Amino acid sequence: MKVVCVDPRTDPLWCRLVMHAPSSVFHSPSWMRVLSDTYGWELSAYLVLNDRGEPQAGLPFCKISDMLGERIVALPFSDYCDPLVSDEQSWRLLIDRLLPDCCPINLRCLHNSLPLSDERFTLAKQAKWHRLDLRPELEALWNAMHDSTHRAIRKSERATLTVRVAESEHELRSFFEMHLKVRKYKYGLLAQPYSFFQNIWRQFVDANHGFLLLAIHEDKIVAGDFFLDWKDTLYYKFNASLHDDLSSRPNDLLIWEGIQRGKERGFSYLDFGLSDIDQEGLVRYKRKFGTEEKTISFLRHAPNGPATPAEKELRQLLGTLTNRFTDHMVPDRVTEKAGEDLYRLFT
Repeated sequence: MKVVCVDPRTDPLWCRLVMHAPSSVFHSPSWMRVLSDTYGWELSAYLVLNDRGEPQAGLPFCKISDMLGERIVALPFSDYCDPLVSDEQSWRLLIDRLLPDCCPINLRCLHNSLPLSDERFTLAKQAKWHRLDLRPELEALWNAMHDSTHRAIRKSERATLTVRVAESEHELRSFFEMHLKVRKYKYGLLAQPYSFFQNIWRQFVDANHGFLLLAIHEDKIVAGDFFLDWKDTLYYKFNASLHDDLSSRPNDLLIWEGIQRGKERGFSYLDFGLSDIDQEGLVRYKRKFGTEEKTISFLRHAPNGPATPAEKELRQLLGTLTNRFTDHMVPDRVTEKAGEDLYRLFT
């Protein structure tokens, strides 16, 4: 077998691999173009080719070098991105190409357990993941949801909320401003740059591989869910809503609409994505739709040992700056600019 390095955004060998392997949207060339177009990163992938030159396994990665040092991430800002390997030999062939760089390597694995048994990696943290099987009949999906979800959806309908698909980047901007506020005022976190969402729109929505659902109340956008699609799966990727309009329960209505649209378009699954383990409310919210639950493992190879005092100080400073820029007294426009400048460091 032969190992080659390719650009997964454009190389036909990578495209052939991800189409027949159990890949996710985070392996797709479109998602990788979003990352590179937003942050200027170069993405690469190692491929294992058989004696006929056909791809048998692959590992995408991004080499990052900034004020926090050098590191390899597979992949940044992706819920998970399992190595596309089915045997230990292929895994070793791929990862052994990255180890000589002697810098930290970060992986997020959900479906592939091979990296978890590699003694060169340690488990850094874990997160929850949820997915809904869309193949049952719509009535069965409704009945599998928690009664509180039924009540929330009926309440939205009584409040005359309507749902429609966003048609312009002007509406995308309205969604982003809600997203910024949720991140800032609820969680004390910065938001990704607006250009990140613009690039998602161009790579997915314009290509008919995604849509933004908006909940409307009295001609006002009060909530939105951003969905992406890849192969047989619809991905629930981003949600945002206005705090003052939550009493009409728009978020449950949006998910139910997403489920119906997913079935209409023939998708087999709805991927609810990653939830941090300490986000108990979010985990409960995703469970109540009748989802299955698994664990995402964050793996790390640290050839140079623990972080140095200087690295720890920089990480602490990044946390302090986040707190400063998400203070409620700071104008939202300043918080947005801080996300543009700092978010790339959260890898």
